[in-house]
Amino acid sequence: MRVVIMGCGRVGAALAGAVEGLGHEVAVIDKERQAFRRLGADFRGEQVVGTGFDRDVLIEAGIEHADAFAAVSSGDNSNIISARVARESFEVSRVVARIYDHKRAVVYQRLGIPTVATVPWTTERLLRALVPDSAADAWREPSGRVAVLPLTVHEAWIGHPVTRLELTTGCRVAFLLRFGDGLLPNSETVLQADDLVYVAAHSEAVAEVTAIAAQPPEEAS
Repeated sequence: MRVVIMGCGRVGAALAGAVEGLGHEVAVIDKERQAFRRLGADFRGEQVVGTGFDRDVLIEAGIEHADAFAAVSSGDNSNIISARVARESFEVSRVVARIYDHKRAVVYQRLGIPTVATVPWTTERLLRALVPDSAADAWREPSGRVAVLPLTVHEAWIGHPVTRLELTTGCRVAFLLRFGDGLLPNSETVLQADDLVYVAAHSEAVAEVTAIAAQPPEEAS
C-alpha cells in the first residue's frame, strides 16, 4: 500500500512513522524542507518539498499510484483543496483531511471528503479521561455537534413509551438492545426491563439528557 501525507508537522510526522512501521510505502509533502527533520533518521520514505495541492508535486510524491492520501497540514484550506485534488483528479480511494474549524467539517463531509475535526476530537478524548462515565462514552460525527451514546434510564421508566422519554429529554432514541437483539423503536414501543437504550442528542445537551433520564418520569397531571 502506498500512502501520501501532506504536512510534516507533529501529526504528519507521527502518522508517516506509524504507516511506515506497518510496512507500507510513504511519501511526505511539506513546503518547508526543515520540517522533514521531525521524521527522524530511520525514516526511509520519500520527502517532497512543495504544496500539497500542486499537481506536479503530488505526481512527484507518487499520487498516481497511491492507495491513500492524508492532508494534515496546519491550514484548513490547504488540507481540503489537497484532499479534493487527490480524490477528484487522481481518484485516490482513501482520502482524509484534518480540519480545525468544525463548522466546515459538515460541508466537506457532504463533498465526500472524510474529515477529522481536531477540536471536537481532542475535546472528546479529554472528556473521556476526565469524566469516565456514559456521558463521555459517545460517538460523535465529524463536526462534533451530534452524539450517539448509551443512556442509563431510571427503573421507573420501564413500562413507559419511548416517545415519552424522547419528549422529556429532547433526544432521539436511535435503537434499543433487547435480549441481545437490535430494535428500531416506533411510536408504540414501550421500554422494558434490561433494555439498553442508545440515543442521539446534540453534544452540548448530553449532560442534561443523561441527568434527566437518570430521574424517574414526572407523574402525569
